[in-house]
Amino acid sequence: MMNLVQVIAAKKIRKEFGSFDKKRDAGQTSPADIRRYDDIVYGDDPKWPKWQLLDVYRPKEVEGKLPVIVSVHGGGWVYGNKDVYQFYCMKLAQRGFAVVNFSYRLAPEVIFPAAIEDTEKVFQWICRNAEEYGFDLNNVFAVGDSAGGHLLSLYASAVSNEEYAKNYPFIQKKNLILRGVALNCGKYKLKMPGDDKNISLLVKGYLPNHGTDEELNMVDGSAHLTKDFPPAFVMTCLGDFLYSQAEIMSKALEKAGVKYEYHCYGSDQKPLWHVFHCDPKLEEAVLCNDEECAFFKNLCVK
Repeated sequence: MMNLVQVIAAKKIRKEFGSFDKKRDAGQTSPADIRRYDDIVYGDDPKWPKWQLLDVYRPKEVEGKLPVIVSVHGGGWVYGNKDVYQFYCMKLAQRGFAVVNFSYRLAPEVIFPAAIEDTEKVFQWICRNAEEYGFDLNNVFAVGDSAGGHLLSLYASAVSNEEYAKNYPFIQKKNLILRGVALNCGKYKLKMPGDDKNISLLVKGYLPNHGTDEELNMVDGSAHLTKDFPPAFVMTCLGDFLYSQAEIMSKALEKAGVKYEYHCYGSDQKPLWHVFHCDPKLEEAVLCNDEECAFFKNLCVK
C-alpha cells in the first residue's frame, strides 16, 4: 500500500521535473530526417497501459538494419516517460541508430522490480520485431540516466551475471547481444551519506520492504558486476548533484575488469547540471552524445 508521504514526494518530483522538461523542450519539433513509429504497446498490464508504450526512431535516408540504442529514462523512479525523452532520442537516431524510447511503470504506484521487468519486455519486443523495424540484434546498446542509469546498471548485471540473474526470473535468453551501455549522471548506490530527505522517501517508496540492508545491496548498481558486464561509457559533469556516483561505478568496473570510459563534462568556470545531455541545444550535450555514439560504433561488429 502506498504511503501518503511517499505519494506526496512523488507528486512534488513530477511537478518540478515536469516543469523543467517542458521549458527545455519548448519549441522543439521532430527532425525532418527522422522516421518515427509512436505508441507501440509492448506490455500486458491492463491497469497501466500508458506506461507500457514505446516509440522507434530511425534516420529516413538509411534502409536496412541499424545498430540499436534503447533509452531507459530517468526521473527518480517516480517520474518520466518516453515523451520527455523523444527529442533527445531522435538526436541519437540522427547519428545512425535505430532508437527505442520507452515508458515504464513508475513507483510508488508500481514498485520494484516492475521497471526492470518492463525493460526486459522491451528487449524481448526488439527481438520479436527486428525484421519489421530494421534492428541489428548483434549490435544492441542502451543508455540510461539518473534513475534510468541505475535501472540499466541492474539490468546489465542481470543479463551478464548468472548468479545475480536469479533475482529476476522473468529475464529470458534472447537472440541479441547487449554490446555496450552508457550510464549518464546515474545513481548507483541508493543510500549514501548526505542524501536528502526526498531521495530517501523515493527509495522507500520504490522498494517493497522500503530499503532494508538486503534490498539495498541487491539494488546496488555497482555491486554485482562481473567481467562479462557490457563495456560502459560512464558520464557525469561538474554541477551534477550525483557527481560522486560516477566514480563509484567507474571503480567497480575497473575492479571487475570491464572495459569502460569515464567522462566528466563542464568546468569550474562553466558548471553544468544533472542530465544536461538531454538538452540538444546545449554545446556540451552535443559533444557528450557524439562521444557516446562513437563509443558504441567502435563496439559494433559486422
